Amino acid sequence: MTFADLDGDELWSYLTERSGLPGPRANLGLMLEFARGADDDDILLAAESEDEYIRCCGIVGLGFILVRSRDKAVLNSLTEATTCASWRAREAAAMAVQAIGDTDPQLLRAIIEQWSRSAHPLTLRAAAAGICEPRLLKDKTNAALAVQVCRDATEWIVSQPADSRREADTRTLRQALGYCWSVAVAADPENALPAFVSLGASDDTDVVWIVRENRKKARLRKVLES
Repeated sequence: MTFADLDGDELWSYLTERSGLPGPRANLGLMLEFARGADDDDILLAAESEDEYIRCCGIVGLGFILVRSRDKAVLNSLTEATTCASWRAREAAAMAVQAIGDTDPQLLRAIIEQWSRSAHPLTLRAAAAGICEPRLLKDKTNAALAVQVCRDATEWIVSQPADSRREADTRTLRQALGYCWSVAVAADPENALPAFVSLGASDDTDVVWIVRENRKKARLRKVLES
């Protein structure tokens, strides 16, 4: 069976019945299978679905369309997904760029660089979460970009007034930086560790929190203790 063999409601029912939702964990494997194997038209329809799981399948699929087409409208849709109210949809956007990175590192970097210049904290969060994936950071160019994205996003938080920092979206960005730095440092300690260590000189409360959270991560402790 291929996804092309399923039409209309049959396809959507197939996805929802195997979604794993409601439940603690969505079926990410099926999400990727759909993204890889579905027709572009079905992916685009799925990305606009009111059903959260189907929408996530479509969002991940946008990444595969981008590898094939570099369509600006598709990139705009993927970028919009980074600010979606649904956290699952936002995770799907990160999965999409990571899937891009598996086959087209140059396109991955172009998207991450674009997102890292955003003024929206959730898009900044997508840039950090998207690039700070261990399998992608075996590429030294990706690893260097991960450090830059973490640094820029941290500086963005520092630049915000106190009331903005308390907003939920900014807190979500901060939470991501609470682990992304450790991923970046573990991947390329020689270049990334000095940037992380320099954060320790800051007395900014959010930077202090980011440093403390990353130091709890085993992957970073291993680097610091070596």
